[in-house]
Amino acid sequence: MQSDASYTSLQTGFCCAGTFSNRNADAIIAVYPFTPQPAISQAVISISDVPVFVGVGGGITGGDRSVRLAIEAENQGAFGVVVNAPISNEVISRIKEVVDIPVIATIVSDQMDIRSRIEAGADFLNVSGAAATPQIVRRIRAQFPNIPILATGGPNDETILETIHAGANAITYSPPSNGELFAAIMQKYRGKL
Repeated sequence: MQSDASYTSLQTGFCCAGTFSNRNADAIIAVYPFTPQPAISQAVISISDVPVFVGVGGGITGGDRSVRLAIEAENQGAFGVVVNAPISNEVISRIKEVVDIPVIATIVSDQMDIRSRIEAGADFLNVSGAAATPQIVRRIRAQFPNIPILATGGPNDETILETIHAGANAITYSPPSNGELFAAIMQKYRGKL
């Protein structure tokens, strides 16, 4: 079991520039539920003072486009590329052949073939299994003790600690939205006036 101090926090999601600039994460994993766009990746990379890992598809986007996006992300200065769970192992291999930065494969179920992802070229695993994340991390850690694992931490400190204790090297989380932040600030202002 790892100590609580041995993990890294990564901010995930698609937010405004102010949110990326005002965060306490050790890195940013720029993934969002749209077709990846080099202009968005470049904007995030250019304003960030921490490493950025860029989503290059695998769900909505795949094949040759994901390979081209990975090359573009590397050229922009990304520290790694993230592929979504539906991507084929063949595309992971093709990406690995053309970039020198880490390829991070997303795992969403303990039914996925983890070994084939690693053999295809995944350098890290990004576990996003909702409530099952700790059990997936635990299973991966038991079978592959040396693979770096990023994982969603869940909604509270207890689920984050459970995921860390299961063997995650880094925890990803989505920051509050601008609307949530503004609402809290405005509520405080209203209480003072």
